[in-house]
Amino acid sequence: MRICIISDLHANLEALAALPTDYDELWVLGDLVNYGPDPWATIDFVRSHATVAVRGNHDHAVAFGVDCRCSARFRAMAEATGEYTSSVLQGRDRQFLGELPTCAWRLVDGRKFFLCHATPSDLLFEYRPPDSPLWEGEEEASGHADVILGGHTHRPFIRTVGRCVVANPGSLGQSKAGDARARYMLWQDDHLELKAYNYPVETTVRKILSLRLPEQVKHDLVDVLRSGKIP
Repeated sequence: MRICIISDLHANLEALAALPTDYDELWVLGDLVNYGPDPWATIDFVRSHATVAVRGNHDHAVAFGVDCRCSARFRAMAEATGEYTSSVLQGRDRQFLGELPTCAWRLVDGRKFFLCHATPSDLLFEYRPPDSPLWEGEEEASGHADVILGGHTHRPFIRTVGRCVVANPGSLGQSKAGDARARYMLWQDDHLELKAYNYPVETTVRKILSLRLPEQVKHDLVDVLRSGKIP
């Protein structure tokens, strides 16, 4: 079984279209929308291709018209692109986002996987770095899973904590891993591997620059895409 795991797509169709397709299942850890220019096409791709998908905080915010609770540095970007996203989505798309589960379990090759967007104890919002000692207390909240998969931080890592593996594929659509490449993760032969690939970033940049957004928001969004760093 070859499983492709992606997170934080953020309406980046170019990154999504360049994703290698040599997988048996596609798992999506949330945040399909906001920050990027193509929310509808991204939702449609996930609707058509994902084996399982969970809801992220940006999906939740767009679906229910609530605060995504982003960090101060990204709040203006989230609010402006959230308004854009809501304006171009149809009701069925917002319904799809709102009906995504906040967590899921999968059993593969005798391993129990727990999928969420943030952390097992705070499924949508907690920003927990890879080296946090809090990961060591998550077995009960995850239903004693063998593998815990989360996104949200856009920071890829794989970490073993006792009998459990905790992993984050990083962001496919808005990297914060130090360069512009899209990030994902593969599970195969009882092994997780972090992966990255190039995509036509400047195509996404041109789309963002054409949107009716505040100039500073567009500048910051482009800066993150090109650099893979927080502006």
